Order: sequence, then structure tokens, then C-alpha cells
Amino acid sequence: MTDAAAEQPTVGRRDGLVILASSVGTVIEWYDFYLYGSLAAIITAQFFSGVNETTGFIFALMAFAAGFAVRPFGAIFFGRLGDLWGRKNTFLVTMMLMGLSTFVVGLLPSYAAIGVAAPAVLILMRLVQGLALGGEYGGAATYVAEHAPPGKRGFYTSFIQITATAGLMLSLLVILGVRTVLGEEAFTAWGWRIPFLVSILLLGVSLWIRLKLAESPAFQRMKAEGRGSSTPLKDSFGKWPNLKLVLLALFGLAAGQAVVWYTGQFYALFFLEKTLKVEPALANVLIATALALATPFFVFWGWLSDKVGRKPIILVGCLLAALTYFPLFHALTEAANPRLAAATAASPVVVIADPADCAFQFDPVGKTVFDSSCDLAKSYLAKAGVSYETVAAPRGAVAEVRIGETVVPGLAGDISGKAAWEAGLGSALAAAGYPARADSALMNKPLVVGILFLLVLYVTMVYGPIAAALVEMFPTRVRYTSMSLPYHIGNGWFGGFLPTTAFAIVAATGNIYYGLWYPVVIAALTVVVGGLLIRDRKDVDIHA
Repeated sequence: MTDAAAEQPTVGRRDGLVILASSVGTVIEWYDFYLYGSLAAIITAQFFSGVNETTGFIFALMAFAAGFAVRPFGAIFFGRLGDLWGRKNTFLVTMMLMGLSTFVVGLLPSYAAIGVAAPAVLILMRLVQGLALGGEYGGAATYVAEHAPPGKRGFYTSFIQITATAGLMLSLLVILGVRTVLGEEAFTAWGWRIPFLVSILLLGVSLWIRLKLAESPAFQRMKAEGRGSSTPLKDSFGKWPNLKLVLLALFGLAAGQAVVWYTGQFYALFFLEKTLKVEPALANVLIATALALATPFFVFWGWLSDKVGRKPIILVGCLLAALTYFPLFHALTEAANPRLAAATAASPVVVIADPADCAFQFDPVGKTVFDSSCDLAKSYLAKAGVSYETVAAPRGAVAEVRIGETVVPGLAGDISGKAAWEAGLGSALAAAGYPARADSALMNKPLVVGILFLLVLYVTMVYGPIAAALVEMFPTRVRYTSMSLPYHIGNGWFGGFLPTTAFAIVAATGNIYYGLWYPVVIAALTVVVGGLLIRDRKDVDIHA
């Protein structure tokens, strides 16, 4: 065999079954998890219709984030089981929980039918999903890494990294297919349930495949030699040498990877639909196209990390994201909704209001009525996806909206004329060139896909090598527990709360780009911590 042939990345037949079985199950778990995020706007109308629109959307994003919030707890619980009970058995349980909870969401009555019980059960199912996913990823990544031959861990585990994007893409394609067959009206009314219900069939397929697997050889050897930990939680987090590695893995790798992942895929989708007013079906097609083009790079970066190390690839991806997010999202606006970009430049919007008249428009119990002149103006502009600045007016002054040179007086006191006032403000915005929806005929679709592709390419850089990097940081006896927690705090908290945090920042400031400060700061922090304190371990013996 020539040296060139020896360098080609290949997978043996036995290991191929390990990767396939682990990956297929994980794809389906991510499919279940991401259906909710892809349908956030419809979820808002179905389950949070009892509050105002802005609060409802934030609630929907919070319910989405709730699944992420509990992922670290799932990592601790199922990670402990995985180190005590075995990798295979544990991720069979997590997959069952994920599939069944998703199926229940498809059957759940709406807020209009059963009131507050609907969002309560929805959030409960999201919590179950989050707990299950918290145990799933660590098991699949550890299982594959412990099967990989020396020098190929990055390549082998990169197939696990594809699963999150593949699950998202599968959810988008299923949603798009059902939308196309039923039509938008039927899909919004009841058809959105079908992708959730289909998950029960996918669960059956994935269980059948995973039952063919044997236990990890590293785990079997460890048990046979009596080297297993009887207290994996204490050994992982109660002893400083290992706890230090957990903290470094979180802040020096996982946190930055997480915000880049969720910005490049989920926040980009929210931005297209909610802010740029791109039709949901078209936004799904654009995102799915970019995902399909970029997905092979997960494997490429995983393979390359076996040659040059995990750390440089992950940190360069974080650095590029931190440096380019603002110009890329500005360019995305110009390409996807050029009329909005032109109107923003030619006729900037300013809300002139008494600061005491302006509230942060989020009410956790849905009882507050935001009817001040400032709140009415900002609420309308936020829903319209219009950027605006706020300028302080004299105390007690009624707010007004300045659109270029045009001034629209605010509405104060009796708000019975709210509909007419909103119509007038909408007409003024339209006259200044602000579109109600993005015009697909004017959209530069190749450029939009190109920008989305670049955002996802950053995702592949930070995500492709991350499983191998985390597996290599911890010994076999506590690996499942130790690697799962930083990964799921990073992705569950730093990443999972990104859409909610970013949207709240935008709603508070009025600038449609200010939400990007969150991922930029976290990614930059990871570059500093990882660059100074993380040691690359690509050649370490993980069977020790």
C-alpha cells in the first residue's frame, strides 16, 4: 500500500456499524429536539396565545431553552449511569425518553382547548427531552471514540458531530414536505403536529438498529480489570484535578463551540423569519441548502484534527465567528430583504420618548398591559422587524416615531384608536420603503445561501473535532460523566439560551443586530481561555 493510500480516511466494516448505529439514533434524537425550535412561531400561537405577542414569542423561546436548561442535569444523571452501567444500555434509555416525549407534543391540545395546562405539559415534555439529550450525546461520542483506532478518533467521532445538523436538516425537510402537501393554512392549524407524530416511527427504527450493538470494548476491559469508578460523580467533580479539566473543557472549548453552533444554524433561521420577514418555507429551504453544502466539512475538520490537533481548528472557528458575525448578518439583511436594508439606511427610525414611559416588554405572568405611548411604538416596530434608536424626550411627553423626516405622533390615553394608529404608522413605514414581508423576487438567493453556508462552515470547524477533544480530556472510568457535563452546560446553557437572550437584547435596544453581542463575547472568551490554558491531547491513550 502506498503512503498516499494509507493517508485516505477509511472506516472498517465493524466500526462502520458502530458509527452508523450511534449516528442514526442520535440524528433521530436531534430531529425530535429541533422540531420545536423550527416551529417556534406556530408553537407561540398554539400554546402561548394567552399573552401579548412579544411576550408569547419570548415564552416560546424560553420553553425551547427549558430543554437546554436541564441538559446538564441529564448529563450528570445519565453520565453516572453510563460510567456504572455501560454506554450502550444508557443511550437506549435516553432515546426512548426522547421519542416518546416528542410524540406526546404532537397529541397535546392547544391553549384554546385546555388553557394553561397546554403550555405546562409542553414545558414538561421539553424538560424530558432535555434530560434525555443530556445523556445521549456523551454516550454516543464516548462509545464511538472508544471504538476508534489510534490516529482516527477525530475522523470517527466527526460522524457523530454530523448528527445534530442532520437532525436539524431532517426536521426542516419534514416540515417543508408537510407544509407543501397540506398548504400553509392547514399546516398552521393542525398539520404542524405530523412531524412530531412521525417521530414514533423513527424511534422504532433507531431502537432496532441500536439493539444490534455490543458494549464499548474500553468499558468492557475496564470492568474486567476492576478499574471502574463506583463514585463517578465524586471522582469527576469532587476532586480538583478532574474538576479543573471540566472547567477548562467548558470555558476553553464547549462554550464558544455552543454559541457558534446556535448562531450559525438556529439564530440565523430565527433572524430570517422573525426579523427579515422571509417566508418560513423559503427560510427553511435556504437553511437546509446551506446545511447540505456544509455538512461534509464536519468530517473534513474531524479528519484534519487527527493531523494538526483539535484545539487550533476549534479556536480558529470561534475567532472567525467573533470577528465576522456583525458584517455577515448585515450582508444577510441586504441579500435577503434589500428593501429593508435600503429603507433602514435612507430613513432611519427614531423613537423619541420619556424614558419613564418605556418598559421592558416582558411580563412572566401575562397580566401587564403595555399601553404607554412608548411601549406601543416599540412593540409595533419590534414586530415589524424595524431597527430603531431611542432618544429621550422631556418628562411627560407623548412618544413619537420619526421615520426619516416624517414624524408620527404617538398614541396616549384612550387606546381605542390603536388599530387606526398602527395602520397610520404602518403606512408611514411603507411610504419610507419599509416592507411588510421580504420580497422573494428581489432576494439574492445565491448570496443568502453563501452567507448561511459560511455561518455553518464555522459550525463545522468548532463542532467537528469537539467530541474527540472532550473524550481525550478524561479517563475511561469517569469519561461519560466528565465530558457530558461541560458539553451540556456549554450547549444547554450558553448555546441553548442564545435565541432567547439575543431576541431579548434586540427587543430591549431596538437594534436588530445587537443580539449578536452575546455569541461574539462568548466566542472571544473561549479563544482566550482555550488558547492560554488548553493542551491538545490528540495523541493521548484514551484506554488508560
